[in-house]
Amino acid sequence: MRKPFIHADFLLNTDAGRALYHQFAEPWPIIDYHCHLPPADVAADRRFENLFQIWLAGDHYKWRAMRTHGVPERYCTGDAPEREKFNRWAETAPYTLGNPLYHWTHLELARPFGITDLLLGPDTADRVWEIGRRRLAEPEFSARGIMRQMQVRLVCTTDDPADDLAAHQAIRADTSFDIQVRPTFRPDKALAIEQPAAFKDWIGKLATAADQPVRSFPELLAALEARLDFFHAQGCRLSDHGLETVYGEPADANVCDRIFRAALAGQAPAAAEADGYKAALLLACGRWYAARNWTMQLHVGAQRNNNSRRFAELGPDTGFDSIGDACYARPLARLLDQLDATGELPRTILYNLNPKDNEVLATMCGNFQSADNPGKIQFGSGWWFLDQRDGMLKQLHALAALGLLRHMVGMLTDSRSFLSYTRHEYFRRILCAWLGEQIEQGLLPDDLDLVGALVADVCYRNAARYFGFSGLPEL
Repeated sequence: MRKPFIHADFLLNTDAGRALYHQFAEPWPIIDYHCHLPPADVAADRRFENLFQIWLAGDHYKWRAMRTHGVPERYCTGDAPEREKFNRWAETAPYTLGNPLYHWTHLELARPFGITDLLLGPDTADRVWEIGRRRLAEPEFSARGIMRQMQVRLVCTTDDPADDLAAHQAIRADTSFDIQVRPTFRPDKALAIEQPAAFKDWIGKLATAADQPVRSFPELLAALEARLDFFHAQGCRLSDHGLETVYGEPADANVCDRIFRAALAGQAPAAAEADGYKAALLLACGRWYAARNWTMQLHVGAQRNNNSRRFAELGPDTGFDSIGDACYARPLARLLDQLDATGELPRTILYNLNPKDNEVLATMCGNFQSADNPGKIQFGSGWWFLDQRDGMLKQLHALAALGLLRHMVGMLTDSRSFLSYTRHEYFRRILCAWLGEQIEQGLLPDDLDLVGALVADVCYRNAARYFGFSGLPEL
């Protein structure tokens, strides 16, 4: 009988790796400190009718693969029936061999659906669809039920400063639900000053949310800080910035005010002026985060919306982004140094999308550590296009060689799907397999307690300590 593709020792090819995973990684629950789950789905405990709704809707990773396979757009983002969209994904899945989508797909079918005896393809689509439909009708397959099944203890969603956080308030008010769902402050639209029309529209939303006028740069700062305090009151302890690059020298307040007012009047700034405005705003944000003991996340290097025709048709986050090639070591050092010089550098996690920057960020972290906060500046896990075995291993190699791996705060899903918690399992298996291979090669000591403590720290305990979240299981 053929062994199932997804089995208890998937990816674990050594005795040491298997022991590390099953004893020191697998038992720990999940802290998913960066995701894009819709909090309204958690608040409503949404039920999904079929695998398209829970698995394919909004998944730009799968859409990219389907387009490459020649699937027409109506089966990705268009108006095709849900079952037909699923069938086209099932047709594509066998062509993803070697792509992390093949691993993710079958991990997600194995957990929570229990489908381990089928490989997704045109010949199995009917059976997989029907099993998924039946399981999703069971009580424990609601949004909250899946989170419980996957042993999730805390998630941090990604939220705009103008969001009213009503869904988060509803979740916190429901004492029957014991998984923490916290917002994350994501002020990217405050930096998007090159698009005056969209910028002005968002400023109006921010002014309404903050209940104060936003007609100048000082008023923008006041409104953002007011919203930040509101987020803090709702349990937020992290910020996040999605940056194509890190910006140059901060412009002074008068220049920022002129740029801001011009944008509201419909005038886009020159590139150098936009850089100075963004650098000044990031600096102000960093100071606010430090004052409130928050963690700042900088996701750097995505080159977004490359296909202008598709962007006009479909909007952002539909699968037309790629790895950028900016050089940002010096401006990043300047930003961190300016905050550090005044004692206002918050805990910070740095993520890169271009693997050429692994060693840059791993060494940058070492410049700004603190004796009172071990691992204060983190080199974040492989992100987006690097969220796969090769990308994770390269990140782990760089961090272990140039920093202290044992202080790493581990994995996150960065996903909009309730099925993506298997990315934590995927990371844990890859980590344990890599460490197990080093034990067997004599590169690490054959001491499971010593290496296992590293595994437990990276998989759960570091995140529980680092972010200062309350109400988590004991370490």
